[in-house]
Amino acid sequence: MRKRIYWLLPNVASARRTMDDMLLARIDERHMHFVGREDIKLSGLRAANILQTSDVVRAAQVGALIGAVLGSAAGIVVSWYLPVAGEPPQGVWVVVLAMVGLAFGTWVSSMIGVSTPSQRLRRFEQAIQQGQILLMVDVPQGRVEEIESRLQTLHPEAHLEGVEPNIPAFP
Repeated sequence: MRKRIYWLLPNVASARRTMDDMLLARIDERHMHFVGREDIKLSGLRAANILQTSDVVRAAQVGALIGAVLGSAAGIVVSWYLPVAGEPPQGVWVVVLAMVGLAFGTWVSSMIGVSTPSQRLRRFEQAIQQGQILLMVDVPQGRVEEIESRLQTLHPEAHLEGVEPNIPAFP
């Protein structure tokens, strides 16, 4: 299980030094994600991807739930009012339409979520627009205090912005 630590760094140079220190602490590069203003070049840093900067995952989850519920409701209506020759089990309609609703709801909602900024990162928008760099580092649960202490010691210019207890497994 991993936890996500958020750090605000004043500039790209500080972000590069922080990444180097994280690598020395044996935090793999794929567990570090940097977010900066669009006009700032994050070359040499692992920029956060669309899954981490948008609400696509949350939107897909909500869409899947709503789609499955509406599909099930449609399946119940169809099985109730549509007689089928040979009388196969009417529950098939509920399952089939629930699956179709789930797939359709997931797809449509994820298309909307891709264009929506992440609610998790909303509190950092102002700092990022001012030119600061956000570091999201995913560390094993048992190393959170060690990594926080290391960064506070080596990078007094950085600001710890908290730990997220439940990072999404997907991004």
